[in-house]
Amino acid sequence: MFTGIIEEVGTVAALDPAAHGMRLTIQGKTILEDIHKGDSIAVNGICLTVTDFAANSFTADVMAETLARTSFARLRQGSSVNLERAMSAQGRFGGHIVTGHIDGVGTIKQIRRDGIAIVFTIGTEPQITRYMVEKGSIAIDGISLTVVSVAEKQFVVSVIPHTLAHTALGKKKVNDIVNLENDCIGKYVEKFLRPTASSRLTADFLHQYGY
Repeated sequence: MFTGIIEEVGTVAALDPAAHGMRLTIQGKTILEDIHKGDSIAVNGICLTVTDFAANSFTADVMAETLARTSFARLRQGSSVNLERAMSAQGRFGGHIVTGHIDGVGTIKQIRRDGIAIVFTIGTEPQITRYMVEKGSIAIDGISLTVVSVAEKQFVVSVIPHTLAHTALGKKKVNDIVNLENDCIGKYVEKFLRPTASSRLTADFLHQYGY
């Protein structure tokens, strides 16, 4: 599990084609301080497993499914990526619950300044925005951010200068693709409340008891 608080910006050192996927090598510093094989590291919000590491880099395997459903297919050697180690039990929960399992991608439609902040408008699909609420949480390339407003096919976030300076988001441009992960709580609630053949929780049932 992650929190969406980026520890450092790493650099893609190599992308090597592998059977039904890709082997990715990322250069970093902070995330290598206590690294072990098998560790989980979020790269642009995607949970990857460390398969090997060296003094200044680590390697992870990327499945074809991940390449098809995230922005990873657009990575190039030298690309900047957000890095976060899995949350430790004694750590502070500074962001929100982030699993590292991407729901889909979005396209940056507009970037504008609003005082000290930079406001991003991001277009995406209704199946992504349906789980967003105003002032709720969204992970964009692994960064825990607050939703300013949401419509059917787009949403808006406002980013402070510190976040822009310490993540790869500050290098993004209009039409760039970003990974999106919704707050998982909404998805669980929806499934638990979804009517089934044996379920008594229906609109008529709730109306009958005054809801």
